[in-house]
Amino acid sequence: MTSAPDAAPTQAAWFDEARFGMFVHWSASSQQGVELSWPMVGGIPALPYGTPMAVDDYYRGALDFDPKPDSPRAFVAAAKAAGMGYAVLTTKHHDGFSMFPSAFSDFSIAQAAYGRDIVREYVDALRAEDMRVGFYYSLSDWHQPDYPAYGADESSYLAYLGKRSEPEAWARYVDIMFGQVRELLTNYGQIDVLWFDGQWERTADEWKATELEQMIRELQPGILINDRLPGGGDITTPEQGVPDDVPTGRWETCMTMNRTWGYCPADHEYKSAHDLVHTLCEIAGKGGNLLLNVSPTGTGELPPEQLERLEVVGRWMRDHGESIRGTTAGLEAWQFYGPSTRKGNRLFLHLPWRPYDSFRVRGIRLNAVQSVKHLATGEALEWTKRATAQQEMFGRDPVGDLVISVPEWLLDPVATVVEVTLAD
Repeated sequence: MTSAPDAAPTQAAWFDEARFGMFVHWSASSQQGVELSWPMVGGIPALPYGTPMAVDDYYRGALDFDPKPDSPRAFVAAAKAAGMGYAVLTTKHHDGFSMFPSAFSDFSIAQAAYGRDIVREYVDALRAEDMRVGFYYSLSDWHQPDYPAYGADESSYLAYLGKRSEPEAWARYVDIMFGQVRELLTNYGQIDVLWFDGQWERTADEWKATELEQMIRELQPGILINDRLPGGGDITTPEQGVPDDVPTGRWETCMTMNRTWGYCPADHEYKSAHDLVHTLCEIAGKGGNLLLNVSPTGTGELPPEQLERLEVVGRWMRDHGESIRGTTAGLEAWQFYGPSTRKGNRLFLHLPWRPYDSFRVRGIRLNAVQSVKHLATGEALEWTKRATAQQEMFGRDPVGDLVISVPEWLLDPVATVVEVTLAD
């Protein structure tokens, strides 16, 4: 069977425009203040706050999940205020709890105390803010009876990975998985991103990945699919870091604010708001997107530490978002010691650290420089040209250094941005 066609470039243009989105890890386990799914398989080193729990203890009380009504409205508003253009919600993590009513599961928000469709509320909140809609969906499901269960007798998660269902049971599970994906893509209007996970537990053939992708693109022709559905995808998704080697095509780093994805009140290892802005600049400077994670509590509220950081990021984006949204990768590393982005003939230079004097931009067509200004205020900045004698004497279009000075009173406490306009 031939593979399904990728999303058309014009349909995916919004993703390049946004550059910044919100990842929302939220499930019934959030009311216990534990990481999603991983505690019941003994935890993993990458999640030091995923304290191991017995399977029964992890699932106990899941159907008591009862967040405040319309909780998504508040965290979506926070995303919008932070300058984000889209969001991705965990509709079902590896633990199998569905945040949407499903005809294929009796372990969902429909059976929980809340009883309302959280995914519907989330979608409606995004559309009210004119933001794009993304769904996370784990291919694996450690709760579904036809999927191999992780039990108390398992020696480790790695040992569990070798378990397989009987063929009949696996066929039933794949039908359920297809059915739930179909529900997500037919019950909520246009969906812009489908973000898979859990793919490492099976092969592409076992997942029927080609058939699944074909169904997805038939239901939602303009959708973007990440690379965690084996064998395809429109977006490469590095995790918890900025790649040294820029991936080919569209890419998106997903990253937590602290160490955990779900709500874990014991985890106070938060990145500073400055660090988050600097990371956003670095990723945009390499042509990628940042999907920054938040972890609502069991009641659906964002922890104060996360709200505080989003507010700082939002204030910075209000003055400097033009240097992030709709941009492409800027200069090469040797040309400027910091992130840079480009939009047409405008170059945006990000200064994450305070320049103690002037700073240089190398390899610039000096006669093409039309203006240099402080982005947030529009104030013109002092600048000079530096070129070799040979370039000055014989070069019709000399290439050299642009030396720019930023007065101390114009330095932003988070990151200063300088805009250089070049002739076409």
